[in-house]
Amino acid sequence: MKHCCFTIHNPLDSNWYADPEARYYEGKYWIYVTHSLPFDDQHNHTAFSSADLTHWEKHENIIDMSGFPWVRRAVWAPTIIEKNGLYYYIFASNDIHAAEDMGGLEIAVSEHPGGPFRALLTHPLVGDFYNGAQPIDAHLFKDDDGTVYLYYGGWGHCNICRMSDDMTAVVPHDDGTLYREITPPDYVEGPCMCKRNGVYHFMWSSGGWGDGSYRVVTAKASSPYGPFDDCHVILSTGDSTIANGPGHNGFLYVEDQDLYLNVYHRHRNADENHPEYKDGNARFLCIDAMQFDENGDIKPITMTNAWKYENGVITVMD
Repeated sequence: MKHCCFTIHNPLDSNWYADPEARYYEGKYWIYVTHSLPFDDQHNHTAFSSADLTHWEKHENIIDMSGFPWVRRAVWAPTIIEKNGLYYYIFASNDIHAAEDMGGLEIAVSEHPGGPFRALLTHPLVGDFYNGAQPIDAHLFKDDDGTVYLYYGGWGHCNICRMSDDMTAVVPHDDGTLYREITPPDYVEGPCMCKRNGVYHFMWSSGGWGDGSYRVVTAKASSPYGPFDDCHVILSTGDSTIANGPGHNGFLYVEDQDLYLNVYHRHRNADENHPEYKDGNARFLCIDAMQFDENGDIKPITMTNAWKYENGVITVMD
């Protein structure tokens, strides 16, 4: 199917969602999100799917939580990858703060990108603290040679791991380590890797997730390990009157148009008619165009309320 014309209306849904991961599987675009609620009320995930990027279908409660009896709260920040015809789904649980706490990064599997995702293990995939990184905010990236890397980490630290062929464990890097720290400057959380024309574009979130300081930073490298030290902000509140605090992004690639889309959450600006938007959890799922300059760097992204793509032309409809 050719995607030469579509219209995006932001936010995609009126409910509170955050931490999107985005993929293209089985002829559809998929976005997986956290229910942006107090930690104790986060018990499952929702996905959105679309064949045309204009009309979106909602799929709720996509994880079979019966296989995770130790998980009681803070089911958030999903990521997914297809490998050998199966879909592996990683999410964070329980917002653990110490090694003795049960939880961390969980892994599930399904034969379909919409789930249901069932537990792959009888314990967390990553349930401890390595290099100071809280085990949250996972992002799976499959390189051109088929190697699957796991990026993750909160508390200002980011680790990279290599996944085993059966996705049941992390395996050593070439230097023998399992959890290699690659924390770039200004890193807080929300890692995301995009490879374009042989260049690795690493993105991450900085600032505070509950306010207007939240933003997305990026750097490019010649290796999935970095170094990522020449960084610049690509998505932030800036002078926008539309929204504030955009961050924790994923991306979609529209192959037949060579077009990249940044999928992220943001806060609406509170006013006397909507005081509820002051709540840090009042986060909304959005998509805007992600373009590159002549040097191959990601350009600053403009937040919109609505925009149209038609035959290579982007028209903002605000």
